[in-house]
Amino acid sequence: MLSRTAQIECSTTISADVVAAAPQPFTWREWMVCAVACVGFAFDTYEFIVSSLIVRPALVALRREPIGSVMFNRAAGLLFYVPLAAGGVFGLLGGYLTDRIGRRRVLVWSIVLYGAAAAASACATSVFDLLLWRSIAVSGAAVEFVAALAWVAELFPARADAKRRDSILGYTQAFSAAGGLLLTAACYVAVTYGDSLPAIRGGHEAWRYTLLFGLAPALPLIVIRPLLPESTVWRRRKADGSLKRPRIGALFDAVHRRTTIVATLLTACSYAATYGAIQQIPRIVPGLLQVRRLAPIAQEQTISAVHLFSDLGNIAGRILFALVVVRVVGDRRLLRWLVVPALIVFPWLFVFAAQSSVDALKLGAFVATVLMTAQLSFWGNYLPKMFPTHLRGTGEGFATNIGGRLVGTSAALVTTTLANVMPGSAAVQLAYAAAIVGTLVHLVAVVGTFSLPEADGAPLPD
Repeated sequence: MLSRTAQIECSTTISADVVAAAPQPFTWREWMVCAVACVGFAFDTYEFIVSSLIVRPALVALRREPIGSVMFNRAAGLLFYVPLAAGGVFGLLGGYLTDRIGRRRVLVWSIVLYGAAAAASACATSVFDLLLWRSIAVSGAAVEFVAALAWVAELFPARADAKRRDSILGYTQAFSAAGGLLLTAACYVAVTYGDSLPAIRGGHEAWRYTLLFGLAPALPLIVIRPLLPESTVWRRRKADGSLKRPRIGALFDAVHRRTTIVATLLTACSYAATYGAIQQIPRIVPGLLQVRRLAPIAQEQTISAVHLFSDLGNIAGRILFALVVVRVVGDRRLLRWLVVPALIVFPWLFVFAAQSSVDALKLGAFVATVLMTAQLSFWGNYLPKMFPTHLRGTGEGFATNIGGRLVGTSAALVTTTLANVMPGSAAVQLAYAAAIVGTLVHLVAVVGTFSLPEADGAPLPD
């Protein structure tokens, strides 16, 4: 039986723990961090997926190859893959710099970099120019993504904040979906009203205006940069001298090896489904019989309309993930809920819907994108909580950029190459190739979930 004094002391301790664990209200600086991350995520997505809408008209204007020819498909594959591969390499470097010199500095200047490169890509006069500036723009976006995830996650380092951290990471990543909506809107405006806009390189080509809009987030960020705080967790470790130097080799030590390898493989699968299948849909739309009969401007508007359903799927997938992430126990179970249905949806979309009608293609694009973008949100939540402070950006950077953007996005090149040996018209060939790639990577993902380490609601590793 505890003495009265001991009972009072115990009660006081418990009360103190409860108060300490109680969520604190957001400060205006924390709101600003989340707001900047949201804008960054939206335009990251814009830069990552803009190729799906501009590659076809850009190649027609700059290379003048017959659509669907071997050379056209090869150039399209390079324009899809090379910028993303560059983003993979420099995104890993950005993750290292995020751990080395701080979250805020890397995030701000990466957004400025990709904004400037987006403007330069709009003025490209050759395929090489376009490839160069798109590579720089995507590299900046890849760096921003890693820095923003680490920055937002470190707002909630404690075990008591685990659900709040998952929720905020989920909802800020949901703004990635806004990037798809912005892209669809920018493309529609450029196609419909481009003739009344100021000329770029002496013309009014819609794809140039679509690329130019990627400059938008850099302008306000330059003004608000001095108001942004550095991550408290990173700054404290840096100030007391306990922040270790990040090393890529440390990702493969006994503690982190399994997480690094499995997460990198499965992230590659998610990105492969995105770029090897989903991002090929705009090039499949013109092959539908009801679309081939339309005038050129109407065809482009139909492509934008189908892309809108992918955008809506993007929004639904991101929001769905943010809602369920705090309700599903177990990272493996949550990921399986996303990859197993995709094994059914992806083959149906590209074998049946893509050759049936515009309405069927819209439905399939919506459902497939819901499953795909929810997977991408999963990795944004999972990776920051699996690595300590001095390796958080490096670990995220390796899985997301080497696994996702360097290896996973090569599926775009695989799809466009595989299309050359498929039967049927150019659009049908591409649809079959996308079906094969989308199905195979989800088979690998299902098997890989059995080896995925669990985070178990722990605090952020320090």
